[in-house]
Amino acid sequence: MTSKEIKYFKGTHRIIPPNETIKNNEEKCKIAGITRITEITHLDRIGLPVFSAIRPTSQDGAISIYGGKGISSEHAKASAMMEGFERYSAEKQCENLVTGTVSEISSKGNTIDVESLNLPKDFKKENIELFNLEWNICHDLISGDDYYVPSNAIYHPYVLEDNSCKSLFKSNTNGLASGNSLEEAILHGMFEVIERDAWSIFELTHKNYKQIDLDSIESETVNDAISKFSENDIKIKLMDFTADVNIPTIAASADDTLLKDAGLLTLGIGTHLDPEVAVLRALTEVAQSRATQIHGAREDTVRADFARTAGYERMKRINKYYFQEEDEKIRLSDIENRSTDSITKDIDIVLDELKSNEIEHVLYYDLTRPELNVNVVRVIIPTMELYSIDPSRAGYRFLRV
Repeated sequence: MTSKEIKYFKGTHRIIPPNETIKNNEEKCKIAGITRITEITHLDRIGLPVFSAIRPTSQDGAISIYGGKGISSEHAKASAMMEGFERYSAEKQCENLVTGTVSEISSKGNTIDVESLNLPKDFKKENIELFNLEWNICHDLISGDDYYVPSNAIYHPYVLEDNSCKSLFKSNTNGLASGNSLEEAILHGMFEVIERDAWSIFELTHKNYKQIDLDSIESETVNDAISKFSENDIKIKLMDFTADVNIPTIAASADDTLLKDAGLLTLGIGTHLDPEVAVLRALTEVAQSRATQIHGAREDTVRADFARTAGYERMKRINKYYFQEEDEKIRLSDIENRSTDSITKDIDIVLDELKSNEIEHVLYYDLTRPELNVNVVRVIIPTMELYSIDPSRAGYRFLRV
């Protein structure tokens, strides 16, 4: 990989500032079917910037309104725009796709173990060898080799046009990421897979859990973000969910003690080598989640509807780990910052950490559309947990913690 120097460090680590990302890509929105990018910050009382990108032409099975968040309007607008590009790029493309059974594809080249993708618990694994599947070739960052991977793990939504083929699971966006370079997209795709893995392990075990003392935080940027909540009677709790893969994963929960609306008991999670960036990702995700619920603009607000039916106090009891205060807390400075000034160096650190935890493959598929020319990838890390976004697909990694 070509070394990519990180030149922007305010609230995120990127090779160019968000205003340049907007300038470079804003004219491409029409190509991706994005008809409008609008600010929805004002719908909530917090003031952390939140934007929405609207894409009416999204395929069936996918949402058409995407959120963007950040510590500034430029961060949030770039975030919404790039998420729209990700979703456009992730829709199924058939030109590099092949079909066949596991044994047929194995005769063509290296094939990933399908069961390592954490198949649904009710899946009859003895049938895998009989299934005709669709496949794409992904590159493995650990071995440097190429592997055939089921297309079901790459595209979202995953739509089957060939009735002779089977799908293995419901598709999702885990590991889907964009960037100002291919390397930047890969790094952030890795972060997302690690984030969902750590969150899943917490949901399954409640072992990887430490509350962070808000008074210990020295970063002015982080404290400014937290104050936007506290000044508006919204109680923030920060938790370290970092599991065996030692890449900081931070969760932020928000309890609106003024409105006491169960639908606004929100959660944000962020992963990054710099724990302060992980915190900011979690906090801005909370702001996005609140604005989204208030706006009612996304098609995936089922959780909030259930919460309001269950009630505020009951939801806090059900999710006590997210909202109760702990006697013992850690300082944010206790979490090591291993980030560097290079995207490729950061990738190497993450790869070394994954390998030290017996992860054998870190695969990516380049989803970049030539007509759009925005770097988008799908990162797939077999065996990593995704229970937090698909409870039917718990694997076995959580047993290690």
